[in-house]
Amino acid sequence: MLKKTVKQFSFILILTAMLTLPFLALAQISNSKITDRLKNTGTSAGFSSADETTLATIIGRVVNTALSFLGIIFIILIILGGYQWMTAGGNEDQVTQAKGRIKNAIIGLIVVISAWSIWLLIDNYILRKL
Repeated sequence: MLKKTVKQFSFILILTAMLTLPFLALAQISNSKITDRLKNTGTSAGFSSADETTLATIIGRVVNTALSFLGIIFIILIILGGYQWMTAGGNEDQVTQAKGRIKNAIIGLIVVISAWSIWLLIDNYILRKL
């Protein structure tokens, strides 16, 4: 039973890593002919050059990435709880554990949505005014 759980957890961990790693890729092209051409094209099209990234923007990206990762964890927990409930086979202990896992995942989702709304309020009304 433990081996099966470890195998499922490692599969979910690998799947989560594969889905979230592209969001964390912050690769940047250094000064080269390609970036010079892109800058020239943008300025000739009427766009201004990009501003430097502010601290509020960096914090916002970190918070949004963390909250996105927590949303993925919520979905995984709901799927695991549903799978555990479906495979319980009438065993009341497993059904109770599955219900508890789903209930805790929903409570976690409420906490994450609340944190996101508080962050949105802080970002829009406090940080953008500075």
